[in-house]
Amino acid sequence: MTSRMIVFSDLDGTLLDHETYSFDAAKPALERLKSEGHVLVLASSKTAAEIAPLREAMGFAHCPAIVENGAGLLQAGESGETCDGSAHEAIRAALSDLPERLRSRFEGFSDWGIAEIARRTGLAPEQAEKAARRRFSEPGVWSGSDTELEEFVTRLSKSGITGVRGGRFFTLSHGSTKASRMEAVLAMYPDAGKVPKTVALGDAPNDVPMLENADLGIIIANRAHAGIGSLGSEVSGKIIRSVKFGPEGWNEEMLRVLDTR
Repeated sequence: MTSRMIVFSDLDGTLLDHETYSFDAAKPALERLKSEGHVLVLASSKTAAEIAPLREAMGFAHCPAIVENGAGLLQAGESGETCDGSAHEAIRAALSDLPERLRSRFEGFSDWGIAEIARRTGLAPEQAEKAARRRFSEPGVWSGSDTELEEFVTRLSKSGITGVRGGRFFTLSHGSTKASRMEAVLAMYPDAGKVPKTVALGDAPNDVPMLENADLGIIIANRAHAGIGSLGSEVSGKIIRSVKFGPEGWNEEMLRVLDTR
């Protein structure tokens, strides 16, 4: 296929409803993408264990996925159960080396039990258990001041660890992002065709680099938070915004893209 499109999509608040985690409203566009042979690359802070069944349910198990905010890549057809966890262990070790006055300000998934992860995320216990299977990153919440956060991030950077604020959590990883993983994915599809060859959809500040790296970026409205501020690329139309929220907005905008190719 010479006109295959590669679509990169965030999940929570974008393709999944922020409250219900349902993608039902986006099914018409998902079916159209699949029937026309396009590629859907899920790109999320979720773990491989979480994304693999979602990817299959959407009908795109044959596509790779970007997991844990770009910290890892889940290959097509893989379940994620065998991913090496050394990167996550290194993050936990670096956290342990911090002064207590900073360490105590960050609570990560590994500090919580399954019940607490379920409470914080709204996930069912079974899904929360999958969310706890971190292999590449550590999401959590920051309770300190901005000044303390700056010192926290600076100290961790000496171990090659960066922090990114998403829609729900502040996530620590070894620096790879959704945007930096895009090139690796695109190399798998050298036959992708006419512009827009790549489309990216997201709703939070950590999605901005991914949106800007695509031929077309789509900011999905999210009623749960303020979302993404004005971007320079909106002037040229390289980045646009949905009117509808979450998967409804995703569906409407992707159908529009498909109709105008």
